[in-house]
Amino acid sequence: MISRNSLFGEDENPRTHDRSRRDGLLLSLVWSKLNSMETIQVVLGSTLLRAADGAAKRARMNRSALVREALREYLKRLETRELEARDRAGYAEHPQDSAEAADWERVAAWPEQ
Repeated sequence: MISRNSLFGEDENPRTHDRSRRDGLLLSLVWSKLNSMETIQVVLGSTLLRAADGAAKRARMNRSALVREALREYLKRLETRELEARDRAGYAEHPQDSAEAADWERVAAWPEQ
C-alpha cells in the first residue's frame, strides 16, 4: 500500500520506495482499465428492465455488470454459431466419403470385452 510518506517524497528507504513505486504502477494499471469503459444508453421495456434488475439483485451485481456479462455470453454464443455454420458449409461443400468414415468408426469403436 502507498504510505503517506512515500506520496509526499518523505520516505528514504529504497526498498519501501520500490514497493511504493510498484503499488503506484498497479494502481495506475487498475485505474486505466476501469477508465477504458464507455458509457452507453440502452432502451429497455419496463418488463425487461424489472427482470434485469431482479436478476442483478439475485446475482449480487449491479445492472451494468449484468448487462456486460449477458453481452459477453451472447457474443460467445454468436461466435460459436458462426463457426458451426462455417463448418456445416465446409462439410456440405466437401462431403466425407464412406471409406473415410469407416476408418474413423473403427478407431472410435469401443473394444469388445
